[in-house]
Amino acid sequence: MPLLIAGSIATDHLMTFDGRFADSLVVDQLDKLSVSFLVQDLEIRRGGVAPNMCFGLGRLGLRPVLVGAAGEDFGDYRSWLERHGVDCASVHISDSKHTARFVCTTDATMAQFASFYPGAMSEARLIELGPIVARVGEPDYVLVGADDPDAMRRHTQECRQRGYRFIADCSQQLAFGDGDLIRDLIDGASILFSNEYESHMIEQKTGWSAEEVLDRVGIQVTTLGKDGVRVLRAGEDPIEVAAARDVTAVEPTGVGDAFRAGFLASLAWGQSLERAAQVGCVLAAYVVETVGTQEYTFTAAQFVARVEASYGAEAAAEVAEHLR
Repeated sequence: MPLLIAGSIATDHLMTFDGRFADSLVVDQLDKLSVSFLVQDLEIRRGGVAPNMCFGLGRLGLRPVLVGAAGEDFGDYRSWLERHGVDCASVHISDSKHTARFVCTTDATMAQFASFYPGAMSEARLIELGPIVARVGEPDYVLVGADDPDAMRRHTQECRQRGYRFIADCSQQLAFGDGDLIRDLIDGASILFSNEYESHMIEQKTGWSAEEVLDRVGIQVTTLGKDGVRVLRAGEDPIEVAAARDVTAVEPTGVGDAFRAGFLASLAWGQSLERAAQVGCVLAAYVVETVGTQEYTFTAAQFVARVEASYGAEAAAEVAEHLR
């Protein structure tokens, strides 16, 4: 059965300034700020939580369905994703707005001037899941990732109404959403994804205790950075999985999305929650070792070898059955 991955679709425009922004700022004139900087380079990277996850799922041999909104400038990005196994036929294309983009300039001290243009992302609220399911079939899961808040709420409510199993992955929207929104996005989810900081934010904003959050979802998956991942189910012993071994960290952006892709791929293969967490950690390792969220590559043999190095021969043999 297909996996529907709903969330933001965006591009990142990253520039570097060799000097220091502070040298061009006059403190007592900040109310009249008007400055420009000559940057040394420009990198345009593919991003957005939904394409990042879809790319990872495609690299592991699945064909996820991308659900989100983009502009008419999405053509090259669409081709890239389709070449890597992603079904983009249900992406909503705006008639008037560009694909969302993050524009950031970083100086020599790592200070940043940045802005985010939501653009077509605001039209994700117009997407109905029913026609997508009619095209691709009943979904195994619908993951509702960070996106336009109204879109996230609509997708979640439609999943409840139509009986689709959904995954709550609020991530960046936790900082901006109020308690009512977050409770609505989480309650009844088959799986809740977050990192450790976000898990505490969920408790704070919803007013639910850790136990109450767990009672309202089927499975709670919490990533712990270099300490790996913890998987909880009500009434069951915790599952704790260490991070993949021998990781050389370069850039963390997109690591959480890759973990989710690996985790869901393993579940789609019919594997245990422990194995799913292990596959997620290995895929995440490839991203943290690469600049860019969709720039990593590996062969099936390389991936299996890395699973074996971190989690043993039995884990590697199970994963290898699905990567041949």
